[in-house]
Amino acid sequence: MSTLEATDLAAFSKRVDDVVHAHPVVVANDYTRWFAKGEATRDDVRHLAQQFSVFSHYFVEAQLRKIINAADLQTYRAGKEILMNELGVIFRSQSGSGSATVGDDVDPELVGTEGTVDGSRFRFAAAHFEWLVRFARPLGLEFGDLGKRRHSTPSTWFFCEELLRIYGAEDPSTAEGASYAVENWAAAGFWKELIAGLTAFRQRECPDLNLAFWTWHDKVEDQHAAHTADELKEAFFTPGFDQERFLTGAADMLDGVKAFWDGLDADRRGRWVA
Repeated sequence: MSTLEATDLAAFSKRVDDVVHAHPVVVANDYTRWFAKGEATRDDVRHLAQQFSVFSHYFVEAQLRKIINAADLQTYRAGKEILMNELGVIFRSQSGSGSATVGDDVDPELVGTEGTVDGSRFRFAAAHFEWLVRFARPLGLEFGDLGKRRHSTPSTWFFCEELLRIYGAEDPSTAEGASYAVENWAAAGFWKELIAGLTAFRQRECPDLNLAFWTWHDKVEDQHAAHTADELKEAFFTPGFDQERFLTGAADMLDGVKAFWDGLDADRRGRWVA
């Protein structure tokens, strides 16, 4: 990389910081900050589970769109790694280990968070949505209560539509911006805040609550956070890359994320956000 290229990348990185790392949903998520205090009621936790289950299910569709619209084979395969793992193919380490099973079940506390799905095995119980179903069961929620559009509030559904529109966009620069934004939002600590609140709720009144869905994703995002700078550099030097479309995709995606959390915050306060 030449001095001029390094200077251009540094200038762009500064613009990205201003859009992504300074976005309100990244630096100050009111809902998750409140949730971390451990004051959530059973109804609050049930509502979180339902709304997050809708996002979790429709993320699968957005990820498939991202694969369909991939600009090259490398991006296509990277997207398939994420999708197949979401659906139940456990990451296989370089040593060849790719399972963490208990009888016919899969324990997400033991499932690896890195590696590849290539050559690994599919397990129904390894699907992330099934982990969420397991989490919700002690709350009185079953499979039919989760993951469908009919269970979503308007703010949750807006977020899902924005995922489909931006994260799964046909334009590669827009999609890369959305992907980078989602990665940095996920690595900003919201998982840890939710885990803190859920742990307090479990200790207070729901000892059977299985938090593995949340703790597994927290470990994954801690690992991904270290790679975001490299991903930005790779995107920047991709032929045809458009800075403005990347920044617009990132900003719009984070606005969609914020709508989701703002909706939950309004709901817990007894208000309704359309």
